[in-house]
Parts: sequence; C-alpha cells; structure tokens
Amino acid sequence: MGMNVGSNQDDEDVMLDVNMTPLIDVMLVLLIMFIITIPLPNNAININLPNGTPPPVQEKPPEIVELRLDVQGKMFWNEQAVESKQALEALFQTVAQKADQDQIKLKADRATEYKYIAMVMAAAQRLDVKKIGVVSNQ
Repeated sequence: MGMNVGSNQDDEDVMLDVNMTPLIDVMLVLLIMFIITIPLPNNAININLPNGTPPPVQEKPPEIVELRLDVQGKMFWNEQAVESKQALEALFQTVAQKADQDQIKLKADRATEYKYIAMVMAAAQRLDVKKIGVVSNQ
C-alpha cells in the first residue's frame, strides 16, 4: 500500500486525464455558429442622389488632323505644305475657335530636330489648342 515513486511498473499505473480535443471541437463549432448568427449592424446612410441627365450624343466625331514635320522642319497639314509659322498659327486659331476641337496628331521624322517640334507644341499651347498628341512609329 505504499507509494510507487520512481518504479517502472507501467501496468499498475493508470493515467486519469480528461481528453480536451472533443471539448475544444464543440466549443469552436459553437463559436462559429454564434459568429454566423449575430446580426450585423447596418451602417448605411440614406442619401437622396440627384437625377443626372446623360451627356448629349455627339453627332459626328471630331476631325483628325495630321501635322507632319520632316527633317528640314517643313510642316504639312493633312499633306498640304504649311509655308510659315504664321500660317501654322492661323490654322491653330481656326482649330481653337471650334467648340469641339479637332484632334491634331503630330508626326515627326526620327531625324527632325527637337526645336521644330517644340516650336509647334509651344504655338499650340499659346493658341489654346487642347487636343494635340505626338505619334510615334512604334
């Protein structure tokens, strides 16, 4: 009837432990069910939105103008030669005065000096031409 301390008799020792795994499983299932069934708070704010009108349908698309610069700095407006900077500015003024401006696509040769391109872009900006873009060969 004494205590077995340090003995190797495994057959006489009985371990009495509570198995916690099923208890944990049941608690997790209850937790998940609790989370699913909780009503979520409604944080919505009711706003009266104005009724907008769609933009008017554009009857015809804007004209696309090709402005080409060659190596010597000569300018061509839709394949027609532009003789001077003043003539180009007059063309830019006619484009800028339209309510729906034409699209100008600036095409320059690879060997064209940048000063010619900068002159055209500066004139377009000065005369309030809004739709101008540079087109590359790629």
